[in-house]
Amino acid sequence: MILVTGASGTIGGHVVRLLADRGVPFRAMSRNPVDLPNAVRADFTDPVSLTAAVAGVDAVFLVTVPPVPSAEHDIALVDAATAAGVRKIVKLSAIGSGEPFEGATVGAWHVEAEEAIAASGLAWTVLRPPSFASNFLRYQAMIAEGDQIPNVFGTARQPIVDPRDVAAVAVATLLDSTHDGRRYDVTGPELLTFDDQAAVLERVLGRPVRTVDVGLRPQLEAAGMPAEAIAQVSLGTSWAGAGGAEYVTEHVNRILGRPPGTFEQWAIDHRAMFNRMR
Repeated sequence: MILVTGASGTIGGHVVRLLADRGVPFRAMSRNPVDLPNAVRADFTDPVSLTAAVAGVDAVFLVTVPPVPSAEHDIALVDAATAAGVRKIVKLSAIGSGEPFEGATVGAWHVEAEEAIAASGLAWTVLRPPSFASNFLRYQAMIAEGDQIPNVFGTARQPIVDPRDVAAVAVATLLDSTHDGRRYDVTGPELLTFDDQAAVLERVLGRPVRTVDVGLRPQLEAAGMPAEAIAQVSLGTSWAGAGGAEYVTEHVNRILGRPPGTFEQWAIDHRAMFNRMR
């Protein structure tokens, strides 16, 4: 039995579908498990609900997105999993975690969680993807209206990854113990700037996709994000914007036996979602 946390999210949703397709028993954990198969309601701040969620579970796919970056949610799940006799945790982390930058540590809260998992005695695998191709879905309405979409990365290139590939790697590592004790930077096959992605999407959609360079911090402040969260998010974005993520790995190919999907293929597959907004 596999517990999928964040089951209604970008990666967790794909993991649930892949497990269902393969006939692997799973539970889909969410605070609000509406329309999820094999759903279980649980919250990282509620130990009783976590105990129920991990009962009888062999492995956990762990995704946490706390309002303010913190390892507390991960550690709460690790404690419940250890007590329940869970064998393995596969954690979704982020590229660059642990890298020193501007006097701080990128993804420090991910690193703290990774270290807690490694010290737990459980088997583990850590996945560290870069920016998702699906991040462009947040601009559907702006693209439909012909508005400029915000570029916070400048001319930095990143190995944009299809979230379906991250999910497929997650499933493979959940089911195969040869990946125990490994950290994988799960990247796409090519380095693209934000404007490169916009140009690809423009070509696929057959209409303009315009960008404008903006600063990230003012946007986050306007959205009401807590100061500590702004600091953490800004640090990771600045690291990527300075070229920290300008590299491609072969992990998708080696683990799945096929090359990772391109941003263009992702755009083609999701063209209808952008056209729906017109």
